Amino acid sequence: MNSAAPALTPTTRALAWCLHLLVIGLLSLAAVRAVTGERPHAGWIIAASVLCGLTYAAGPVLPAVRRSRRAAALWLTAVGACWTVLLALSADGVWVAFPLYFLQLHLLPRRAGVAAVVATAVVAIAGFAVHQDSFSAAMAIGPALGAAVAVAVVWGYQALYRESEHRRRLIEELTATRADLAAAQHTAGVLAERDRLAREIHDTLAQGLSSIQLLLRAAERALPQAPQNAARYVNQARQAAADNLAEARRFVAALTPPILEGTTLADALERLCTTTSARHRITARFHFTGDPAPLTTAHEVALLRIAQSALANTVRHAGATTAEVTLSYLGDHVALDIVDDGHGFDPTLLPASDPETGGFGLAVMRARTQALGGTLTIASAPGRGTALAARLPLTPPSATEPEAHP
Repeated sequence: MNSAAPALTPTTRALAWCLHLLVIGLLSLAAVRAVTGERPHAGWIIAASVLCGLTYAAGPVLPAVRRSRRAAALWLTAVGACWTVLLALSADGVWVAFPLYFLQLHLLPRRAGVAAVVATAVVAIAGFAVHQDSFSAAMAIGPALGAAVAVAVVWGYQALYRESEHRRRLIEELTATRADLAAAQHTAGVLAERDRLAREIHDTLAQGLSSIQLLLRAAERALPQAPQNAARYVNQARQAAADNLAEARRFVAALTPPILEGTTLADALERLCTTTSARHRITARFHFTGDPAPLTTAHEVALLRIAQSALANTVRHAGATTAEVTLSYLGDHVALDIVDDGHGFDPTLLPASDPETGGFGLAVMRARTQALGGTLTIASAPGRGTALAARLPLTPPSATEPEAHP
């Protein structure tokens, strides 16, 4: 009924109405007994009962009583004064002390509430003793026992209410935490899928478009003097465009690369070397060592994409005439080595990645190997060619498996 009291729920509202009815019933009982029992001062008893009832009824109606402990204390004082008058006129007023205990404990602070209950019990015992013209221990048992029961019930309810509120807050925090976790997982999934698509686009579509650009430039240079060579370059560019269109469609369908369908990784790498040699002025040769072991789709996709990206970099930047691609099974690891005889570079002086000029290849290859728990090593120097080695464990971390099955 105030800011310090527990908020009303359907259960507490029902209990409050029961308390109201109990007070009205006890006051009515005192008035009826005064009339039927032909007791002296019956009119005064009825008036005191009515006054006490009206004073009590004002409490639930006044908003200040529900919001302020001071207002509640004043209202309880007024009710207690009316009840004291009734008790002085009739011994039946002693029964009204019981609901007053609950009101005092509910509306007042803990210490003040207990003090008010004790004072009310003392007044009830004294008033009843005056009406009986004697005092005995039995007279004190009823009001005292009622006060003890009221204190135990109210304090027990308040303890249960605090525990319930604590659990409610914990549930709200848990719900909020779950919502935050779900949002974080969604964000992480979006970022992971974005990173996967970026790698796939870089290693396939971007490299394929770069190859088409090189072939069309070669066709442009050959067109005036050798139309036949220009036509061959155009046909190769058309085939590269068809291959990349198939890759783009597979991205949409989230399937494995077309070059890996119905074949092994070794055959796919050999075909990649043959295609690269046919389309560009470079001889790419494939080598295979070790005993083949089953590879997951994630391993095959990663190694194929690394080989595609490395050969594309060799064609575009190295000025090499030969490139050696070697797939090796090394017991619990699989390795892919790409070595060219190009002009090389200083790995410590690589330019920053840029959307216009590129430069994402090595970062993407390293991300692929790290995602599968592997390593990527690059050895190069100006004028001495480049050697790239990707080494992957045959049993990658379980967290990386979804990359092949988005």
